[in-house]
Amino acid sequence: MRKELANKVIITAAISGAEVTKEMNPSVPYTVEEFVREAKSAVDAGAAVIHLHVREDDGTPTQDRDRFAEIITAIEAVCPDVIIQPSTGGATGMTANERLQPTELNPEMASLDCGTLNFGGDEIFVNTENMIIEFAARMRERKIMPELECFDKSMIDMALRLHRKGYIDAPLHFNLVLGVNGGISATPRDLLFLIESLPEGATFTVSAMGRHQLTLNVMSMLMGGHVRTGFEDNLMLDRGLPAESNGVLVERLVRIAKELNLQIATPDEAREIMGLPLRNK
Repeated sequence: MRKELANKVIITAAISGAEVTKEMNPSVPYTVEEFVREAKSAVDAGAAVIHLHVREDDGTPTQDRDRFAEIITAIEAVCPDVIIQPSTGGATGMTANERLQPTELNPEMASLDCGTLNFGGDEIFVNTENMIIEFAARMRERKIMPELECFDKSMIDMALRLHRKGYIDAPLHFNLVLGVNGGISATPRDLLFLIESLPEGATFTVSAMGRHQLTLNVMSMLMGGHVRTGFEDNLMLDRGLPAESNGVLVERLVRIAKELNLQIATPDEAREIMGLPLRNK
């Protein structure tokens, strides 16, 4: 990585998630047009990566290949340079084959969840070791870079063990997710623990839920990391004030980054930082 990129922050916008609804915030996207609106608002504000779950028009979460293709094509028509990172997490209860459908579209990146998690009540987000190996093999076969989704220290350990065994290729890019029910707490102490558990040379993004999002995003930037914002993780701009768009959440991070004398990475700069191939212009 070029030295001048060391001061650049990659902003990822997780624009919908699988769980949040319009009842929680009316700007949560369901339709193709709404996904385009939210993606464009985030990219125009400075996001280099769109982390993408998709919905049916009634809001039902889906991993349907054709729905992903429709929404990705529509987003790329207005945001041609952005990195679109489909989720292979989907929603709880989906099978591995359901969750893997967006990999058939050969995206540049996709999320790879690195462990099983209690999501609350009777909901379990299942990612066995063999499932992780299967998902990693599919991504390697299709030359998709995995973003290693880690909700706890044990998941970092799993990712590194599978890397040593040759199932997950370098370069390693992690998304450290804090504050999810069943995962590690969203505290500065725990974020520091996770960051210090990463291997030298790895890149990382930090996601934190709800009111913790901003605090831990700022901490990540101060520690040389990158940030994720958006409706999947947080629907509010402030207490009692719903965010009108994903874009306003990105704009806030851009302002803070500039106050910290950091610069915002373009999509191509983000590719170079994470080790993705640059697109042919």
